[in-house]
Amino acid sequence: MKKIRPSYPIAVTGVVLAVGGLSGLTLWSQAGGPWWGLDVVVAAVSLVAALAQLWWPASGALAATLLATLSPVATAAATMGALQVAQRRRFPVAAAVAAGGVAAHVVQGLWRPNSGISQQWWLLLICASYGALLGWGALARSRRALLCSLHERANRAEAEQGRRVAEARMAERRQLAREMHDVLAHRLSLVATHAGALEYRPDSSPEQLARAAGVIRTGVHQALEELRQVISLLHEQDDQLDELALQPVLADLPGLIADAREAGQEIRLREEVTDDDGALPQAASRTAYRVVQEGLTNARKHAPSRPVDVLLRGTPGTSLLIDIRNPLAPAGTAPLAPGSGLGLVGLTERVRLAGGQLDHHHSEGEFRLQARLPWPA
Repeated sequence: MKKIRPSYPIAVTGVVLAVGGLSGLTLWSQAGGPWWGLDVVVAAVSLVAALAQLWWPASGALAATLLATLSPVATAAATMGALQVAQRRRFPVAAAVAAGGVAAHVVQGLWRPNSGISQQWWLLLICASYGALLGWGALARSRRALLCSLHERANRAEAEQGRRVAEARMAERRQLAREMHDVLAHRLSLVATHAGALEYRPDSSPEQLARAAGVIRTGVHQALEELRQVISLLHEQDDQLDELALQPVLADLPGLIADAREAGQEIRLREEVTDDDGALPQAASRTAYRVVQEGLTNARKHAPSRPVDVLLRGTPGTSLLIDIRNPLAPAGTAPLAPGSGLGLVGLTERVRLAGGQLDHHHSEGEFRLQARLPWPA
């Protein structure tokens, strides 16, 4: 266990006030006695020993214990040393210091007996005091060790969760890049096809040439836009891109809803989308599909047999709103399948990269997943 060091300015002040005050009271009670001169010297040296215990607990405690054999004014420093050692050193060392303290006070009682209490009661009081100090210090040390262990475990768990979130985000970025790679290849192949037609059919009519040129211009523009997104996503080179099928888009949503309903999920879909020839961009459409898919999957896993409300609202020039709500499952209901907790992390990253925002929270007995995606005019 890591050694515990006190906050020295505060600790020094506390030692001076506590040990100095108790030693001063004891010295005052011994005033006029035959050992007054010795008591004054022991009081000063014991205060120094008590201060030394802040840096060297065992050595300072032993010094104060030796002084306790000479005068009762060193009792405060000796007992505080036993407590310091019990709190900051292993139990065998603390037990040895406590035993030394008891022996020192036995010698002190034999040499300078206390007229106010019998020797037997004096010995019992000393043993009880040192036993209590030893137990108190060991308990405090064990509690401190437990708190340090819990703190370290919490730090490790937080670091592990951060690593898992970073890996999930990187995996989602790579997946997005692969999807865009396929779309980009598709667009460029269309451009190449139309360009080849222009090259091999120079006798086409002006209308056909103009239409083909328009298709090429649109395709090149869309390809450049997709390429820009790919470059922004690929933070590291990936030379082995998998050949994936074109990912589903918002137009494929009816099939997703139908499959979920066939599986027994109750879904209430409300579409308030105005599309005046302003089709949603392909990347945003794929993201919208994924948002609905993740919302239905979460509802199916965590709130089975509960209805799900899906709202799609938007117009070109504003944004597309996706709002998914489902009542929470009763307390104590176990999910149908365990989750990693990273699905919404990856979805949040996907929506953010598409230029949108995603929010999910519990409110009034229901879980709400809401996403906003830009929809240029």
